[in-house]
Amino acid sequence: MDVFAQFRQRLQSWVRPRAPEVLPVLLDRHRIYVLPTRTGMFFAFLLAAMLLGALNFNNNPAILLALLLSGAALASLIAAHLQLSGLRILAIAAEPVPAGTDLRLKIALEAADTRIRNGLQLAYQQRHTHTSIQPSGSTCELHIPTLHRGVLPLPRLQLSTVQPLGLAHAWAYIWPQQTLLVYPAPEVQAPPLPVPAGGEGQPQLHRAGDSLHHLRDYRHGDSPRTVAWKASARHNSLLVRDYEQQQRGELLLDWQHTAGLPYEQRISRLARWVDDAERQGRRYALQLPTQPRTATDAGDVHRHQCLRALALLPRNEQHGD
Repeated sequence: MDVFAQFRQRLQSWVRPRAPEVLPVLLDRHRIYVLPTRTGMFFAFLLAAMLLGALNFNNNPAILLALLLSGAALASLIAAHLQLSGLRILAIAAEPVPAGTDLRLKIALEAADTRIRNGLQLAYQQRHTHTSIQPSGSTCELHIPTLHRGVLPLPRLQLSTVQPLGLAHAWAYIWPQQTLLVYPAPEVQAPPLPVPAGGEGQPQLHRAGDSLHHLRDYRHGDSPRTVAWKASARHNSLLVRDYEQQQRGELLLDWQHTAGLPYEQRISRLARWVDDAERQGRRYALQLPTQPRTATDAGDVHRHQCLRALALLPRNEQHGD
């Protein structure tokens, strides 16, 4: 680590907040920092040269102009500070994503007064987004990278602005005491789902099936898409297509099905199988070591329950057998 990086890290330990804090958070004057931008420094240099020349030649209009511009520059420092002062960060939320995918943070903000705040930037490392705060509040979205599965503590975020003239940079830090969940990355080239113990089952009638079974009389509530219009015209009554669909057996996604693979790859394969089972509309259960077997079910809630269990598995391989 070079000297500049060490200095930056030491400086970050001094700024407020120095520890994660519970939302909502109000930005007051004690935690807002203001410094001139590069444009502001250049403007200050020009004003100094103008004022020095005006004093040297005793040019009163030039002195007055330099002082007026200096007053405007100082006023821009105060205006930049006021852009952030009184802002309230209400909540931060994000849907879980697989590791390696950007986490989409949704941040809700509002102002303590009715002033409109324009040109605000919310940033984390090299990622940033822009927003404006209306009297009714605002919501912005910031993408942050994810590297590993499991619980992700929210990092320190920076809220800043260079409004109104671009001569001053005002910023404040947000460090929520909150954690988010990152799913394990599913395996890219995974084998097919394991075969259920009871086989694939027998065909049964289902309106959303794959192959045509027979025609029957129309019933109240049938979809117009299933009406056989040509056959109905020949019989002078509405006939509906009935389909047959393979009734697939219930799956058990067992940790032992991935024996012989590296620890993290076993987790990735099970995550892929969970996604494949959902895409195929299968009912499934998940069996992990040292954990009770999940219920056999399907749907978004069940998928989240299974992927969460996989994400929270310890990273120590001694727990993987």
